[in-house]
Amino acid sequence: MEKVKITLKDGTMKEVVKGTSIYDIAKEISEGLARMAIGAEVNDEAVDLTYPIEKDCNLSILRFEDEKGKDFLRHTSAHIMAQAVKRLYPSTKLAIGPAIDNGFYYDFDSEHKFTPEDLDKIEKEMQKIAKEKLALERFELTREEALQLMKEQGEDYKVELIQDLPEGEIISFYRQGEFVDLCAGPHVMSTDKVKAFKLLSIAGAYWRGDEKNKMLQRIYGTSFEKKKDLEEYLHRLEEAKKRDHRKIGKELDLFSLQDEGPGFPFFHPKGMVLRNQLEYFWREEHIKRGYEEVKTPIILNENLWHQSGHWDHYQENMYFTKIDEGNYAVKPMNCPGSILMYKRKMNSYRDLPIRMGELGLVHRHELSGALHGLMRVRCFTQDDAHIFMLPEQIKDEIIGVIDFVDYFYNIFGFKYHIELSTRPENSMGTDEEWDLAIGALKEALDSKQLKYKINEGDGAFYGPKIDFHLEDCIGRTWQCGTIQLDFQMPQRFDISYIGADGEKHRPIMIHRVIFGSIERFIGILIEHYAGKFPTWLAPVQVKILPITDTHHEYALKLKDKMAEKGIRVEVDQ
Repeated sequence: MEKVKITLKDGTMKEVVKGTSIYDIAKEISEGLARMAIGAEVNDEAVDLTYPIEKDCNLSILRFEDEKGKDFLRHTSAHIMAQAVKRLYPSTKLAIGPAIDNGFYYDFDSEHKFTPEDLDKIEKEMQKIAKEKLALERFELTREEALQLMKEQGEDYKVELIQDLPEGEIISFYRQGEFVDLCAGPHVMSTDKVKAFKLLSIAGAYWRGDEKNKMLQRIYGTSFEKKKDLEEYLHRLEEAKKRDHRKIGKELDLFSLQDEGPGFPFFHPKGMVLRNQLEYFWREEHIKRGYEEVKTPIILNENLWHQSGHWDHYQENMYFTKIDEGNYAVKPMNCPGSILMYKRKMNSYRDLPIRMGELGLVHRHELSGALHGLMRVRCFTQDDAHIFMLPEQIKDEIIGVIDFVDYFYNIFGFKYHIELSTRPENSMGTDEEWDLAIGALKEALDSKQLKYKINEGDGAFYGPKIDFHLEDCIGRTWQCGTIQLDFQMPQRFDISYIGADGEKHRPIMIHRVIFGSIERFIGILIEHYAGKFPTWLAPVQVKILPITDTHHEYALKLKDKMAEKGIRVEVDQ
């Protein structure tokens, strides 16, 4: 019998008979591993446990606890939900149903209008399907066979998806009992693996995210391997509802969103106190670290955005206007303005690094359905900074920003994890420049002995970036701070400095934010603290409560004395 070599994730090498399934390999290693196994990766490609090993490879057998393991269970949960919906409402047409962070969803086209009560019915049917222990069987068809099958089943959306695939493509499906779905996979082996699940909500979703297409009904759910973990997650969701920044923001009279300006927040007097405290803190700490503060215009000539690359890479997110018959754009980012500030004079190598900070108001077009309180808005203030430096200063400057970010987040009591995002498809620059930039970011992180995850293809169009994901007090994560290393903008704007040799040289540029967006950071703080801010941030630090009317006069005098000392105080009469 022909054998192949596999290398396990701990580095162990093993020989197995060619064609052996991953599940059988797991059983051979240990019965416990086979019980816990939920899926696998072969040469970094996610596959089912039934996948046969046909050649030498690297093999990672995944459990639910593994970072990529959860997707197997949740993708299968989406299929079980779709099967339950088809049993209860047979005329429903299926769209797509992926695993997502913390759960899954499926989009349906149904004459039946789903209600919260329907979720209970669907859940009960899902429980039946789980108990039926239906095997998930993968099979492949040619493009023509796949089209015929989906047309016979009346699945118009699946037909459209198949028609978009190239000629000659082999197309995969999964069968569980009577239910068949177009799907690339992967899945768990049997429906009985899905035991702890909950359907959470119903929402509208345009087919393929295009508002010109039909509005479908999306059902969201989540699933876990153990009931205890599901209960903990549902408790966190309930806690998150109580902490909703929109609700607390209204109760504390901090901000509002008006129909006259969707996505454009109004900050009330108390909200401005909170906002100003954050800005004061930002300014003080930046001055200590050698930053100069600048302010650049909100509207700049369209030609600038062609030069920066935003026109080619970001145009759909921008607002435009005409001034004196000329074309102008409302800035979505602060960086081109900062570059113009740098270019206002010739700099020497002795002047670098130049650290330029700006609390810059930017505007970005967001679809109305994506707007969410302060978390997703159309105008916001970035606590931007741009650092112009010599090539030999890159490592020290990145480390300086990492330390600065760490200091900021510790002040607010946040833990965080780090991701390094690499070159996206839609990008500028050469492979050599990108490799150099990614290498510099890695070197800085490694020198600090920081753990980080590689986030392939999620960098900015002009450079790779380090992202900081905050964890709040109920375990949710928020991407806030970022450090972007940029070799492109200095070239496109032809900026330079005079070197020690008297010649012109090109500086390197860092873009960075710490709060990210001040508006969004305030939303995160409201939910993190549930509105009970630390004293230094609280819009009202002291409230005086007179016992009777006769104490009002004294209470007001006491208020004045405290106010003179800089204490933010109110009298409740």
